Amino acid sequence: MSTTTAICRTPLAAELAAARSRTDLLFRILSREALYARPIGERHRMIFYVGHLEAFDWNMVCRRGLGRASFHPEFDKLFEFGIDPAEGNLPTDTESDWPSVDEVGRYNRRVRAEMDTAIEQAPEQIVRVAIEHRWMHAETLAYLLHNLPYDQKTSPAPARTWSGSSVEPVMIEIPAGEATLGQRPGEFGWDNEFDQHVVRVPAFAIGKYKVTNADYLRFVEAGAKPPFFWTRPDGAWFYRGMFQLFPLPADWPVYVTQEEAEAYARWRGAALMTEAEFHRAACGTPEGAERPYPWGHEGPSAERGNFDFAHWDPVPVTANPLGDSAWGVSQLVGNGWEWTATPFAPFPGFRAFDFYPRYSAAFFDDDHFVMKGGSAQTARSLLRRSFRNWFRRRYPYAYGTFRLVQR
Repeated sequence: MSTTTAICRTPLAAELAAARSRTDLLFRILSREALYARPIGERHRMIFYVGHLEAFDWNMVCRRGLGRASFHPEFDKLFEFGIDPAEGNLPTDTESDWPSVDEVGRYNRRVRAEMDTAIEQAPEQIVRVAIEHRWMHAETLAYLLHNLPYDQKTSPAPARTWSGSSVEPVMIEIPAGEATLGQRPGEFGWDNEFDQHVVRVPAFAIGKYKVTNADYLRFVEAGAKPPFFWTRPDGAWFYRGMFQLFPLPADWPVYVTQEEAEAYARWRGAALMTEAEFHRAACGTPEGAERPYPWGHEGPSAERGNFDFAHWDPVPVTANPLGDSAWGVSQLVGNGWEWTATPFAPFPGFRAFDFYPRYSAAFFDDDHFVMKGGSAQTARSLLRRSFRNWFRRRYPYAYGTFRLVQR
């Protein structure tokens, strides 16, 4: 579904081009028949996302930001919003309800041409919203692709093999101290990242490593339901990777729902960390100063963690020790979002974007919970410490990991 390429005359144009390149690659993985598939029942068919990314750019930047007249009002509306239905309230559309791939392609090419001229005229904040929206959808597309049959997608990378052993759990003591949540005034962030504020965090102990498949297997053997990403075709457990099945990797993090993570923690006599505890463990230091990243002030890089599309699947929880926090806690950024016990809610001083008023506010409902850190499919710009992700507590499709906390 590749279309025209922006002339990268500015850093923003270059960022948009990079984001487009990533989402174009993801769409090229799909077979043509998969474009009308619905790999996740609660989500739209894939053809929606083909049109949605360009429609969002057009509606946000060109139509609302610059007041340009619509050239295809029907598609502007059809592809404007995704869905997040409550359980049991699934969409009922059919393939014939959607336009053809060629029609969507023509719309997309026109939008990209318009965007390439608009990007230097539009307000920077709105352009950044559009770029980060596309990066977020790169990860959403990965979730969707993960659930397609293997014969409906083509791997852009060689098959991977892995064999690892169980990892001994280690708890690390974090002393009481302060944690800064939220984004600094004047910096870019989404509405739910503001206002920045400092909270006092009591002492706690936290797992050095994310909970692994081997850890969680003992819970399943004790009667718990297996995670969504596991399958057992012939009596042995496998992990359903993006492009292949793996014999269940003992030292990879387990992907579970927030509800499953809480149940496991209770079974172990522990708890999930709060959003504030995540910040204390990830960014705090024994000296009292805070870091922008767990490993320090350097930006994200390949040796620091499994993020920014480094891999299609997880790596062992012991990988990337250069990404450890000042306390020695591993992989607080990358290799799977970290579920917290904190409901997604506004920070003090929250103000919705006037140009996107329901971005966060629609999900302040006590059913969505904060996730922190990032996965292998999280773009580097979304790894800033103030960024907040969220999903329903029983949503099984996200790359959601967790670790134990004791207070």
